[in-house]
Amino acid sequence: MLSIAPSYLLYYVPLIIAISLVFGGTRHEDTSLVLRHAFQTGRWITGFMAIIFAVLCVLDWLA
Repeated sequence: MLSIAPSYLLYYVPLIIAISLVFGGTRHEDTSLVLRHAFQTGRWITGFMAIIFAVLCVLDWLA
């Protein structure tokens, strides 16, 4: 059975914020464009991680 401690999930939020802001900051100089790009990057990373999590849950359920 898959067991994840909720405290480990708290590391995700500041990590995604930092990665998204740095990635957006390397692409744009305008603050509004950086924030827009950071939001899109954070959404993309979160979606990708959710898909991987779902696949791992299904594989765990089948095993």
